[in-house]
Amino acid sequence: MRLEKQIKRQRQNRDWRVGNRVRGTSDRPRLTVFRSNKFIYAQIVDDERGQTLAAASSRQAEICPKGTNGGNTAAAVLVGKILAKRAIDRGIKKVAFDRGSYRYHGRVAALANAAREGGLEL
Repeated sequence: MRLEKQIKRQRQNRDWRVGNRVRGTSDRPRLTVFRSNKFIYAQIVDDERGQTLAAASSRQAEICPKGTNGGNTAAAVLVGKILAKRAIDRGIKKVAFDRGSYRYHGRVAALANAAREGGLEL
């Protein structure tokens, strides 16, 4: 099996494993993360109603002004703090962390730790 296929299968299995365990409810919505090479995105979703309750990304000018790198851990920390502030303003204190197919490492872990420091309970 070629390396690319093996990595794709590992990521797919990780995504299924995490997705089967994590569900967002009205009491405890789901904090989901998507990362690309350039940016990182996070949103809090209520799966029962199918609504996004709060969102933040490194593409937003107030988080990462033009000319700064939005794909590093510093940007992930900013996104986590801003998302936590927005969630607390809407009365959300507890969330279920959905890392998707990404390992809990690097930018994903930095975002989660910043959200914890911002007052969210993961």
